Amino acid sequence: MKKTNLLPVLPTSNNDFINACGQIPHGMTNDYMFRAVLQSNNKALKGLICALLHFTEKDIFSVEITNPIVLGEAVKNKEFRLDINVILNNDTLINLEMQIANRLNWKNRSVMYLCRSFDQLNHGQDYREAKPVIHISILDYSLFPDSPEFYASYKLINIKNCRKYSDNLTLNVLDLSHIELAVEEDKQYQIHKWAMLFKATTWEELKMIAEKNEYLEEASKTMFQMSADELVRKRCRDREEYYQDLRNYERVIAEKERKNEHLTAEIEKLRAEIARLKGQ
Repeated sequence: MKKTNLLPVLPTSNNDFINACGQIPHGMTNDYMFRAVLQSNNKALKGLICALLHFTEKDIFSVEITNPIVLGEAVKNKEFRLDINVILNNDTLINLEMQIANRLNWKNRSVMYLCRSFDQLNHGQDYREAKPVIHISILDYSLFPDSPEFYASYKLINIKNCRKYSDNLTLNVLDLSHIELAVEEDKQYQIHKWAMLFKATTWEELKMIAEKNEYLEEASKTMFQMSADELVRKRCRDREEYYQDLRNYERVIAEKERKNEHLTAEIEKLRAEIARLKGQ
C-alpha cells in the first residue's frame, strides 16, 4: 500500500480553529487546497465519498489514495493535474477532480479520464476482473447551461428503454454554481453542505456550515491547518495565478473571435453589395 507522505504542518490547537475569523486565504475550490485537505485527512475523504455516492460509513472499510503527492513540493509544470485517484473497498476506482475554469472541453476530457481509468487490466487478465470506475467532476460552472442541475449521475444506457448497459462506468457531476438546485436526496446526504463548504470564503461561514457534521468539521479543521503552512499557501497561490493567466488568455481569445465574427459579417455585406452592383 502506498503511503501518503505529508508535509508537516504548523501545529494548531482546537481553540485556534474555534477562534478563527475573517477571510479564508484559499478555499477548497482551489484545486491544490482540495487535494491537500483530502489527502491529509482520510476521514474527510471518506465523508465526502459517502455523501457523493449515497453511502453510509459502514459501507466503506477502506479508502486509499493511489496517486499521493508530496504536499508543498515545488511544481515545475503548473498544468499538472491535481485529481485524486482513490480505490474504494479494494474493488472500485474513483477519480475526484475540482475544476473551476470552464475550458469548454470538459465532457470529452472527463470521458477520456474515465476510459483511461477503466483500461486497467494487464495482458491475459479476464475482463471480469475489471474494477468499476466512477469519475466525479466538481465544477464551479454549469456543464449544460441550458439545463443546469446541482448533482447528476450518468451511465451507459439503452436510449429507447433506459436499460443500463453496465454499472462499471459512471460519470457524476457536482455543479457548485447552482447549490440552490439541490433536491431533497442531495440534502439528505449533505451534498449541498459539502458544496457550501467548498465555496465558503470566511472561517465564520465555514464553521457554521460544518456544525453538527463530523466529516465537514474534519475537512474544515484540516483546511485551517493547511492554511497555516506557508509552502501549502504558496502552492495554492501558484494555482490561482495559473487559473488567472488561463482566464486572461480566454478573454483575449474571446475578444479576437468577436472581432473575427464582426469582420466576417462586414466581408459578407461587401460581397453582397458587389454581387448587387454586378447584377445591375
